[in-house]
Amino acid sequence: MDAPDPQTIRATVQAQRGAMDALFDQLRKDGLDEPGISRDPYGAGEQRAHATVTEAARALGLEIGHDDAANLYMTLPGRDRSAPVLVIGSHLDSVPHGGNFDGAAGVLAGLAVVASLQTLGLTPDRDIVVMGIRAEESVWFQVSYIGSRGSLGTLPGGALDVRRVDTGRTLTDHIAACGGNPEALRAGSRHFDPTHIYAYLELHIEQAPSLVEADLSVGICTGIPGNVRYPDAWIEGRQDHVGLPRQFRHDAAMAGAEFAMAMDALWADHDARDIPMACTFGRFHTDPAAHGLTIVPGAFHFSLDVRAYNESVLAALEDSMGGIIDGIEQRRAVRFHLGSRTSAAPARVDAAITAGLVTAAGRQSISMLQIGSPASHDAAAFGAEGVAIGMLFIRNENGSHNPNETMTTGDFLDGVQIALQWVVSTFL
Repeated sequence: MDAPDPQTIRATVQAQRGAMDALFDQLRKDGLDEPGISRDPYGAGEQRAHATVTEAARALGLEIGHDDAANLYMTLPGRDRSAPVLVIGSHLDSVPHGGNFDGAAGVLAGLAVVASLQTLGLTPDRDIVVMGIRAEESVWFQVSYIGSRGSLGTLPGGALDVRRVDTGRTLTDHIAACGGNPEALRAGSRHFDPTHIYAYLELHIEQAPSLVEADLSVGICTGIPGNVRYPDAWIEGRQDHVGLPRQFRHDAAMAGAEFAMAMDALWADHDARDIPMACTFGRFHTDPAAHGLTIVPGAFHFSLDVRAYNESVLAALEDSMGGIIDGIEQRRAVRFHLGSRTSAAPARVDAAITAGLVTAAGRQSISMLQIGSPASHDAAAFGAEGVAIGMLFIRNENGSHNPNETMTTGDFLDGVQIALQWVVSTFL
């Protein structure tokens, strides 16, 4: 089977512009929740998005399937249906009042690749599975990679019993309401045997303005950070009168402030030594039921996400954090309650896939930048199971998890061209 030349690949992808614009517009309508969009996982917004993508896949004649976690599989059959498959995908949920492109761009890129193969009359040597993944955004259930881990049978213990922060209903209840089978997941079922996946490719908008700054449309990922998270931590002090002298206070709020500044100083130290990491306090507040102008806070609540690209760095950060906490507890006569801990391992991208994507970008005459991901992605769940992974980033102004995400269709199609060129060069 003769491979098309780069110019033909470019023209074929560019012909997808109208279809992709229409799909992105419909996905925006599916989750419209001003400001921005809210495609809530295992809820109405995500359900509508899955229906939209399923309809597009059926129009292409793809095979449609689901697993016990209600993930969506849209398959273009290959010549050898027993061969390990290529998965191209991402998630369709969003954060509350987020942007339209985070996650969704990766699913639509997969559809654009298979539609282009069909237009070119090309049949790959193996199945290509476009995957619409459930519940990647952990803000809702405070568990990472629910859909992708569900597909791989690697959901952490207790995950099915966590409750969505807005509804109070369990993950089990939400999955069942969306047509999944949570009891099968609880029993250890999985859709994918990792040895039957040749590779996983994910296209995603950038989440730091590296490509904007470099004035380039596409980047190739060099690694995905792991994380350690404490979603419901709090500091126990003692509620007192505002006039209490400092030496008698057990001030939980000042303890929280000292902890945050110490963690920020730890981050600055790592930056100075060129060791990438990040530290985020997503929630950071006194108790609204008890705080007031004339009250020394007796409780302070926070969430913490610490991430790095190396397991040993993450472990050392947790050790340092423990030392910081011990010191604050002694100085301020308070007690930290970190609560439940969740984690996800760092993921390395596959060197051969990265090299292939670099070559594909060159054949398409698209300049690119190699960059580390500042964020977590479903690709990491696949990488943790030994699957070869690759990622492409698309230029995006105004950040992600932001109602004003600004990915242009032209930049998106540049990413699709690289992906299609790589697929054509690797799987024909």
